[in-house]
Amino acid sequence: MSAPAPSGGLATLWGLGARVPAPGSWGAAAALPLGWLAHWAGGFGLFAATLAAVTALGWRATARHLARTGRKDPSEVIVDEVAGQLVALAPLSLGLWLAGAAPHVFPWPGWVGAFVTFRFFDILKPPPVSWAERLPGAAGVMADDLVAGVLAALCVTLAAALAHGWLA
Repeated sequence: MSAPAPSGGLATLWGLGARVPAPGSWGAAAALPLGWLAHWAGGFGLFAATLAAVTALGWRATARHLARTGRKDPSEVIVDEVAGQLVALAPLSLGLWLAGAAPHVFPWPGWVGAFVTFRFFDILKPPPVSWAERLPGAAGVMADDLVAGVLAALCVTLAAALAHGWLA
């Protein structure tokens, strides 16, 4: 396996993924302030647009990085964790927006739960996460984190339903 190629691009969050231990956790952590800022600045609409932009631009940046390095799923690529973590945070942003909560509100149980469950699914890679990871190229790099984000989002939604008595 060759050493990570230096990169100043989005795929590696401008080199962050090549300079830190546990780069996936750092990528997921980077999504937390990004998600809060997008929600604060424009509610769920801007949050969703940010998620879409990170996913689309990250997919392209990842494809370019893979082509440049010749590697299948290099650990320094962490934009996929940003996208997956934003998916996991989506129910929090949507729920707050639908409830008419003040834009700066982004309660810690929601984002901590989203972070922990996303990392759980991203690290352990149960099916269907492992199935998505088998896709070729940038599709596999991005899709497994997006699927892990969907599973985490379902967990966050269930936790909110239980905590707020929606299931009673």
